[in-house]
Amino acid sequence: MSKATYPLKLPLSVKEAAARLAKQDGVSLNQWIASAVAQKIGAVETAEIFLKRRAATSQESFADLLGEVSDSDPVEGDELPEHLQHGRWR
Repeated sequence: MSKATYPLKLPLSVKEAAARLAKQDGVSLNQWIASAVAQKIGAVETAEIFLKRRAATSQESFADLLGEVSDSDPVEGDELPEHLQHGRWR
């Protein structure tokens, strides 16, 4: 794996919090920050995928898909919790 060096300037409070969390995780601050950046990249790229998928669909195609749903009862153990049944959301 190739690596690049990047001089990172953080507010002191952020650096201290990151150092504390890295210590709790038993990793170096550098490793912890690299992992945090990788997590953020994954989250942003995943969101971009979902946005592209959403743009490629329509309400009509969603309605068509829902029209294919069976009217049969759910498999045992797959029922909605009672507080979610019959339009009750509390």
